[in-house]
Amino acid sequence: MEKKCYIALDFVTTEEAIDFLDLFHDDLPPVKIGMSLFYRGGLGFVEELCQKGYDIFLDLKSHDIPNTVYLGVSQLSQFPIDLLTVHALGGSDMIKAAVSGSKEAPYHPKILAITQLTSTTQEQLTNEQGINESLNDSVSRLAKLAYSAGADGTVSAVDEVPRIKAVTEKNFLCVTPGIRFEGGAHQDQKRVATPAQAFKNGADHLVVGRPIIHSEDPVSSYHQVIKCLEGVDYK
Repeated sequence: MEKKCYIALDFVTTEEAIDFLDLFHDDLPPVKIGMSLFYRGGLGFVEELCQKGYDIFLDLKSHDIPNTVYLGVSQLSQFPIDLLTVHALGGSDMIKAAVSGSKEAPYHPKILAITQLTSTTQEQLTNEQGINESLNDSVSRLAKLAYSAGADGTVSAVDEVPRIKAVTEKNFLCVTPGIRFEGGAHQDQKRVATPAQAFKNGADHLVVGRPIIHSEDPVSSYHQVIKCLEGVDYK
């Protein structure tokens, strides 16, 4: 399986995103579109990037009743998107509905389950979510639930990857955000790692946002990550 680095297009407008992608000229890096940019540009923007040939991770984190999620995923799966996300806390029936929505559509994006956000701390898990288990146990339990419901993988912090693979299987995708270069700021991510650490831990794909899009040389920063994909050591 080809490993990818999805660049998180964390821009306010689609024009800013296109200007950024134009820096890469004929190179077409895989991209992640989150809620903010999707709400701004809609499916028209997604379709534009699909037509240009970009591999797209559409990260909308669906969490609703099963039929609503089924219908939503069915609509999104009319486009050649790589990955879609749902919240594992929506339950097994909701995850199964998302999987069905993908499989029954013209295109079949892989369904990734969100277990616990990389910004979530143990204190928040206990005091705000009312979950009386460790963060690690919560992630493993939700990953196993998603796997049993037919999801293709999960979005997981680097340190979670080995545990998730242990309770699912090697081919259960682990897509890892919270990637920072050595010495980089963590911003609002609580659990971060370098590209090299992520692949050493078994991550299948990476999501990198600010370290690339806020870099003085985004193209060079992106290719530093790609070197890891090709087995070149980079901190």
